[in-house]
Amino acid sequence: MSAIVYLTRKAEFSASHLYHNPQFSAEENKRVFGKCNNPNGHGHNYVLEVTVKGQIDATTGFVVDLKQLKDLMHQEVLDALDHRFLNKEIPEFFSLIPTTENLALVCWQRLAPKLAAARLHRVRIYETPDLFADFYGEV
Repeated sequence: MSAIVYLTRKAEFSASHLYHNPQFSAEENKRVFGKCNNPNGHGHNYVLEVTVKGQIDATTGFVVDLKQLKDLMHQEVLDALDHRFLNKEIPEFFSLIPTTENLALVCWQRLAPKLAAARLHRVRIYETPDLFADFYGEV
């Protein structure tokens, strides 16, 4: 019987966004999203936590190669999102409002198919120290 271990890697990136639903009137966008509907956007220093799960490899002692996980996080998320205006530069957010919740979902969709040895268990995005969203892959 092999134990399942959960391993989390953390990284930071900065990005700007605005909350806007094109189906809403200007007044409705302002009412629903408040100052987050500023047409010039606003930014955050996000913290990304990626948790994988799997069995410990008997030959390495790892659940996943840490360098490969770090490289994957950079290739799929950090390099793509860092210092970007999410609404205008990231294709997923051309049609999704870049909320913390949707950001967690997009990070999951970018990472999950690329993991080989371990399975993605959770993506957590902190927008601020007291606000975060978790996504566990459930749809």
